[in-house]
Amino acid sequence: MNKKAKNRKTNVLAKSRNGVIFPVADKIATMPADYPGFMKELKTRIRQERTKAVLAANSALVLMYWDIGNSILAKQRKSGWGTKVIDRMSADLKEEFPDMSGFSPRNLKYMRKFAEAWPDNAIVQRTVAQIK
Repeated sequence: MNKKAKNRKTNVLAKSRNGVIFPVADKIATMPADYPGFMKELKTRIRQERTKAVLAANSALVLMYWDIGNSILAKQRKSGWGTKVIDRMSADLKEEFPDMSGFSPRNLKYMRKFAEAWPDNAIVQRTVAQIK
């Protein structure tokens, strides 16, 4: 196929803007008969996997929050850390991870309380595993 014929074919199947060619999908009526069912199954699977990914991320965050709280508790017991250290920790974590939320002094204290209320990591892990 020569270049001119190829360009004509491309122009029929694509839109062009500022010299960039964008492909255009064929109409649904031209798709094979089993295409709609296939797409329905594919969309369902994508939704399910997205949900599993969100739940896994949430589980990991809960465990991380427990671990942070437990680490704060251990330092407070061993080294006598007080509220000023938590305030400084909050500022440092916010600076290091500006795209994350949840590291306010209040939340760090909640993490500490969480670890204090549930001191056994194994229980926390088993409970979090039920979220998945």
